[in-house]
Formats: sequence, C-alpha cells, structure tokens
Amino acid sequence: MVWNYDGRRFRVAQNCATGQTSTETTFHYRQQNDLLWGTYEGGEIRWGTLTGLVSPDGALNFHYTHVNQSGTICSGICQSIPELLPDGRIRLIETWRWTTGDRSAGESVIEELEAL
Repeated sequence: MVWNYDGRRFRVAQNCATGQTSTETTFHYRQQNDLLWGTYEGGEIRWGTLTGLVSPDGALNFHYTHVNQSGTICSGICQSIPELLPDGRIRLIETWRWTTGDRSAGESVIEELEAL
C-alpha cells in the first residue's frame, strides 16, 4: 500500500498524562512525495506546526512545535506507525518525546476524521 497523508485530518483518540493534546485537538496533514507538514490546534493547543518525512512503509518521523493556552512554546519529536482501519480511515500509533520542558516521553493515538 502507498500511504498518502495529503489533505487528511486527524483527531486525538488517546493520549497519556504528559501530553498536551486532547480529543479537541485536530491535525491537518499535507504531503508531497516523502515530505510531510501540517498544523494542529484545539483544546490546550493554540497553534502548532509539524514537519517531517514519510517512510516507504508509511511511518512518520517529524518534529513538532506549538504554543499552548498558557502561552508556552513547546516542541518535541514523534514517530508514528500507521494502521488502516476497516472503514478505510488511518490510525496513527505515536511515540513522542518533548525536547523542551521536562523532556518526558509518551504515546498517543490519533485517528483520521473521515476517509478520503
């Protein structure tokens, strides 16, 4: 399967205690060849961006930066493994680590809002 994230929107389905995203956070992804970029906002996130790469197996490796509702600039790195859901939507299993603040790590799950 060729993974294409261009134009897809995702929402957080699950997050750990050290994460700042929530079910109110929406991600908008763009892709050109193996280049990935996007924006995200909602809940505790005022505005965020991400930039990274898509591997041939669809895995994502990116850096993210956002401003939260407290006015703090936060950043980190993330690796995501895709799963195709029965209805054609994409689920991403994410392992991430803050590069600011306490530098803790965590795991999240985000799911596509609607299949393209």
